[in-house]
Amino acid sequence: MLIDQSHRFSVAPMMDWTDRHCRAFHRVLSRRARLYTEMVTANAVIFGDRDRLIGFLPAEHPVAVQLGGSDPQALAKAAAICAERGYDEINLNVGCPSDRVQGGNFGACLMRDPALVADCVAAMKATVAIPVTVKCRIGVDEQDPEAALDALADAVLAAGADALVVHARKAWLEGLSPKENRDIPPLDYDRVYRLKARLPAVPVSVNGGIGTLDDVAAHLARVDGVMLGRAAYQQPELLMRVDSLFFGEADPHADAFSAVAAFEPYVAAHLSAGGRLHDITRHMLGLFTGRPGARAFRRRLAMEGVKAGAGLDVLRAAVDDVRRAEERRSMVA
Repeated sequence: MLIDQSHRFSVAPMMDWTDRHCRAFHRVLSRRARLYTEMVTANAVIFGDRDRLIGFLPAEHPVAVQLGGSDPQALAKAAAICAERGYDEINLNVGCPSDRVQGGNFGACLMRDPALVADCVAAMKATVAIPVTVKCRIGVDEQDPEAALDALADAVLAAGADALVVHARKAWLEGLSPKENRDIPPLDYDRVYRLKARLPAVPVSVNGGIGTLDDVAAHLARVDGVMLGRAAYQQPELLMRVDSLFFGEADPHADAFSAVAAFEPYVAAHLSAGGRLHDITRHMLGLFTGRPGARAFRRRLAMEGVKAGAGLDVLRAAVDDVRRAEERRSMVA
């Protein structure tokens, strides 16, 4: 069976980070990377400000919405709303370890109840025609990852799930903060590889602790897809090579300078609509990481970009800081 290649590389859903401005920026850097929203609860979609919570631009495709919840009927209704909006995929969060998520009985705590997760998936699949996927951990707390991950995977696949994304760590709901859960539990990529070997016809992606494109390539020898989180956000220039390396297509821009220039119309449109520059540039701070002038770039955006009335001239000046620093280095060399 041929595996759909659309999940070959994706940027992880990250709370407070992967909002619409972040996604618009990342889409300029890569045409093919699959983008995800921040997690949004089913009830927020049903009762909240939908334009603010799940609005997106056509240019963001392929784009998936990540839903949180444990009520099959509510998730089905939210999924239908998101599908009508034009999302390419509904992803169910079974991996977030935050206290707020646990209090609502969703996220990683659902690893303990595969039957309920399966009911949620089945309800959404019965409602929408687009793919429904699940993002999970390898287990929680004292669970045996061999049994826990297999039980969750088998249940949701039987209910019709189209793909699995596995964060290759346990979540410790007792004793670790959400931040600590991103780093302290040891990574076990081999457990994800074993899941893929057991389910050769199922698209399986791996997530967690992946920092370089060489790492991505190594994982793709064992699984169908790789999801980058913090590395993609903190070093967004990584995304500029994704299309050529993993999809065999031309990269959209020759360098970060041309990428920023291509992004300027989006920034200008946001400013003309009354938005703040910082809404966007806070997602760009890592763009020139490791290059001359990167610190000046970050400093200018952090200090001037937050001011009322800050405009494109601030972004252009920050980019010029990098350009001048690189010119000075080349003259010395």
